[in-house]
Amino acid sequence: MTATSEPKAERPYTRRISPIERGYLTASAAGCPQLIQMVVEGEGHIGPGALREAVHTATRANPGLAVRRRAALWRADGPFPPVVELAGAGDLRAPFYHRDLDVVTGPVCEVGIEEGPATRLVVRASHVVTDGRGLRHWIADVFRALRGEEPLGALSDVDDGHFRTAAGRVPPLKPPGRLQGQPAILGSGPPDGTPLWSRRRIPARPSAITARVAAALSRSITADTGRLIVPVDLRRHDPSVRSTANLTSRLVLDVHRDDDWKRVHGELIRALLRKHEVASLAGDFRRSNPFANTISEAWAPEGSHFPGTAIISDHGPIDTGGLSTDRFRPTAFYTLPMLVPYVEMFVSACQAGDSTELTLACRNRPGAREAAEALLDDVANALGDAY
Repeated sequence: MTATSEPKAERPYTRRISPIERGYLTASAAGCPQLIQMVVEGEGHIGPGALREAVHTATRANPGLAVRRRAALWRADGPFPPVVELAGAGDLRAPFYHRDLDVVTGPVCEVGIEEGPATRLVVRASHVVTDGRGLRHWIADVFRALRGEEPLGALSDVDDGHFRTAAGRVPPLKPPGRLQGQPAILGSGPPDGTPLWSRRRIPARPSAITARVAAALSRSITADTGRLIVPVDLRRHDPSVRSTANLTSRLVLDVHRDDDWKRVHGELIRALLRKHEVASLAGDFRRSNPFANTISEAWAPEGSHFPGTAIISDHGPIDTGGLSTDRFRPTAFYTLPMLVPYVEMFVSACQAGDSTELTLACRNRPGAREAAEALLDDVANALGDAY
């Protein structure tokens, strides 16, 4: 066979680093770990060997979870997500839950498995290269592979510019004014630099989770107004795209002390109808960011005062049937949110079966756990009272 007739090697998946991802790269370079962590707990058995094979199969179909940074591109020439066998009965203080992932050397994703009376899978990924929807898509493909099914895959190489176009006409957005940093409400004293996670399972699935959580939090703010960030998936503007990229923008909402959830929900719906999350992509970090204009400024209030009250992320309903095999049945799905320098807490919600899972992340310091648990009590009561 002559050289000209030899088959060409398949070119690795590549895509351009998007403006959204560049923002996360900057934060990561400044020392703020950008991590998504999702946990699946259940009854039964998933062997590490079978899991490794399924991870490889799913990643070949979703190469965005095996990328490394190459100049202005992501290139899928990185290592597959490794599978790490864990011990310690879900000890969230273990180094595994706190180490960062390097997007230059890879891997950008890893899976921990802990077997015992219950089986726990912990999927960790760099938020620089993926978001909640993208990572959930990959996890679902891992379980398809475990069941012997073909993964759906995600080969799209589009970035957020595609969704700006797909959204059509977007009215310009006047950035919200800056708020003074408010005193911390979850503990006092210097934090140790790690997140503290508190969980709560609520036997209810009310509507308008984001607004109800926001209203419950508003009863604890120390000023007249608090400021929230609500992540929004840009894929809603073109649901045909299957991508594991970071395609999440944000809405910024203000809440008043003792706010009403219906008012907050109405404000949120109006912002979505006006495509504010798309309009916010045109903002300049140094001139129009309502929290901080530089990374050093974002880090400045660490621990004592915060211009942002909370990030509230609703992952929506979870298809637990898609996270099962003939030897494993899921009993819980939840996330372990990351810390953001200028925001005091991060509240994550998802709904599975007849329950809502909440996880609150804040800085680990004296009094934080007690304050976080009391705050989750208020939120749980508000969600339970909705029924």
